[in-house]
Amino acid sequence: MDANLLEDMGLHPRVVGSAELHDFQIHICDRATLTPNLGSTSYGIVMELSENEAAALYSKPDVRDYRPESVNAILIKDQSIQRSICYNLPADALGSGTNARYAEKLSALVLELGFSSDYADEITNRNDA
Repeated sequence: MDANLLEDMGLHPRVVGSAELHDFQIHICDRATLTPNLGSTSYGIVMELSENEAAALYSKPDVRDYRPESVNAILIKDQSIQRSICYNLPADALGSGTNARYAEKLSALVLELGFSSDYADEITNRNDA
């Protein structure tokens, strides 16, 4: 979700816009991932990366288990559907426990990006579950 972080890693993201993704909920383990959940909505930023940049990013040890998944994100600015690739952990790789520090940072970023405080609370409260 953080274009500045990607830029600091030497990548060149192009921000498409804020979006919502229906029927997925955020799940915090060591990092965040989205898991299917009918009726839930998750929020984030759609960004474009080159195939080489995405491959390099998801080859790093802490995220190499994430797998690309085709999704239909809905851009908030005009409600248009943006066919996207979302990298998520497979269900068998979720593990147990949560990273409270990561959840707090992600919650703060969600607010900084202009998403609702309810969604930020959902992120930190999932940590308590």
